[in-house]
Amino acid sequence: MLTLFGFTVLKEMPVSVGPYGQTQPNCFDRVKMGFMMGFAVGMAAGAMFGTFSCLRIGMRGRELMGGVGKTMLQSGGTFGTFMAIGMGIRC
Repeated sequence: MLTLFGFTVLKEMPVSVGPYGQTQPNCFDRVKMGFMMGFAVGMAAGAMFGTFSCLRIGMRGRELMGGVGKTMLQSGGTFGTFMAIGMGIRC
């Protein structure tokens, strides 16, 4: 039982699995982690492919940075979403 700002909050004890009391992450934490990992990988891939494609069509300066940033966010969001779905299927 935990008292927080005058309210009593009942909290379940997590089931420990390891010798030091570690617990397995729940399904939502796994989906979040999958999204973050996919977003990071997608951003890296988007930086490479976006830079190449923007330079190829002749972008320079501020236009180049905007194009690369847009590509990074799009590929990061797309890959992150698919990784989150994959992690959600696994749990």
